[in-house]
Amino acid sequence: MEALQDFVDNFTYLGIFAVLLLGSLGAPIPEEMPIIAAAVLSHEGIVRWWLALPVCLLGVLSGDMVLYWVGRHWGEQVLNWRLARLVLSPAREQWLQAAYRRHALKTVVTARHVMGLRAAAFLTAGSARVPFWKFVVADAGAALFGVPLAFWLAYFFTDQIKAIMADVHRAERWFGLAGLLALATMLVVWVWRWHRRVGKERLGQEPAKSHSPTP
Repeated sequence: MEALQDFVDNFTYLGIFAVLLLGSLGAPIPEEMPIIAAAVLSHEGIVRWWLALPVCLLGVLSGDMVLYWVGRHWGEQVLNWRLARLVLSPAREQWLQAAYRRHALKTVVTARHVMGLRAAAFLTAGSARVPFWKFVVADAGAALFGVPLAFWLAYFFTDQIKAIMADVHRAERWFGLAGLLALATMLVVWVWRWHRRVGKERLGQEPAKSHSPTP
């Protein structure tokens, strides 16, 4: 969260758009994190909310549209990539295609809110030839509800978010200290066992030397 906010701080609106676009295209960035960062920056007066919120919507929807058209033109090739198959197995792809044929609008809305499956599901929507207007209506409708909701919740609860992040940072420091102590303890135990093993080997060699015949 802090790294995302630092990036957005430096690039403001372009940063908000870029992070959301990357997240929509399948990068491991939860969509809500840059939206929350944009809302916090709006609350602090660093960006204007009436620009930040449309930029959030544009970033989210741009990535979704790119995925749809990539799926429509090169769907099978892209979905057969090993990385894509880690998320979308052939059986799941067939299930999604059948769901798009039965309830295209409902499937798009559902996929939009399933993190980790969204990118592969929208590629499949393109390869399954879901009509573009249906895809846009369903995706934009879901985004117009979800994105402003997350934005305004973060905007009005910015102080609480800051307090939570401060607690998280304190917890991270304690966890880091505990990790260092555990590492130091493991190192001490390893050194002690090593010295003990070396000592036993030396004791075993001394009687052998004492019983060896003199020339």
